[in-house]
Amino acid sequence: MARGNDANGARRARATRSAGLLPLVIGLASAAALTGAAYITVDSASCGSPAQYVRHDSHVELVGGCVDGAHLPAAGTPKTGGVVHGNYNP
Repeated sequence: MARGNDANGARRARATRSAGLLPLVIGLASAAALTGAAYITVDSASCGSPAQYVRHDSHVELVGGCVDGAHLPAAGTPKTGGVVHGNYNP
């Protein structure tokens, strides 16, 4: 009876080692697929003119690129909602 238990234990150990390899392979394959999808997304998001930073007297300005400045909120505009944080010092 002891031999039967030992033989089954050896079979389980082999099955466990091979079963542990499957999640590793699936993880590596999904990581490779996500990396490929990210690369293709960035590569296909082309822009007419590349952006560059231009330094003026007292500030730095982003010139060019795919972002239209008219769609961005102005810097320093107060947000509505009336939320005052405890560490707010005007």
